[in-house]
Amino acid sequence: MTDANIDTDTGHPRTARAEPTRQLSVEEVGDLARTVIGNVEDVIVGSHDAIEHIVTTMLARGHVLLEDVPGVGKTMLARAVARSFESSFSRVQFTPDLLPADVTGVNVFNQQSREFEFRPGPVFANVVLADEINRAPPKTQSALLEVMEETQVTVDGTTHRLEEPFTVIATQNSVERNRTYELPIAEVDRFTKRLRLGYPSPDAEAAMLGRVAGTHPIETLDPVASLDQLRGARATVAEITVEAPIRQYVTRLANYTREHAQLGVSPRGSLALLRASQARAALDGQGYVTPDDVQHEAEVTLAHRIRPVSSTDETGREIVRTALSTVRVE
Repeated sequence: MTDANIDTDTGHPRTARAEPTRQLSVEEVGDLARTVIGNVEDVIVGSHDAIEHIVTTMLARGHVLLEDVPGVGKTMLARAVARSFESSFSRVQFTPDLLPADVTGVNVFNQQSREFEFRPGPVFANVVLADEINRAPPKTQSALLEVMEETQVTVDGTTHRLEEPFTVIATQNSVERNRTYELPIAEVDRFTKRLRLGYPSPDAEAAMLGRVAGTHPIETLDPVASLDQLRGARATVAEITVEAPIRQYVTRLANYTREHAQLGVSPRGSLALLRASQARAALDGQGYVTPDDVQHEAEVTLAHRIRPVSSTDETGREIVRTALSTVRVE
């Protein structure tokens, strides 16, 4: 007689299947996104567009790179977004002596069982804040390549899957060039969007000072969305209709960058733009992607993937802007 808990094909114990997540309607996705954005704005003042971009990136199953000068609120923004969801959160402070195993995890020998046991690293969370990621050398930065692309970690030949949803929000110091490392191109390409916050307006800065004069609002920020809601929203965004003319438009934009730069947008970048456009459409309550959605997301999604021919050429942002004004919409 066969044990009902044993898989007869593999001989291994059966794995209990989780209950399927309820998929949200497009309207519910938009409401959820706006609720989270409003919650984050209780902490972060004057960065509505950046908050919106981070939330849509999470809906698009992507990752975000925040690059700017120190002190403009990059880390606080990432923390506020993470706290708006009832999800697991971890923070990795990248330093020059940080090792790859400090990020992904390591096998440790158990004296009692006489076996090696895997101790997960801080990447095993739903939202991971990689703070000042470019302070660690490329070897350590590369520890994120597999997990960002495949949502898994391989240690000593054994692959460990992470729980979905999974998002990396990384901050990057753009000032101290002589004390930081350049991010590998392969890693930069894995970030769906690169955002810059900039300095707040005088009114926004005055409002911010008023909020943090006593207890910082991040300390009392409550979640407004569950993990199941986020999963359901991501499933809905993945099914937003993308007609063939839109796919062809995205392809033509990517090809333009390849023809006008030393390194243009990769197919991964095209896919990132398509997914970001789906999330943008859902935020606006649409069940289909329009050229306006693509154009809204193109600059922050494509520019960081482009390497001009020389330093005197157009920047990645300028190349994308030229592409948007040149490439036809059919």
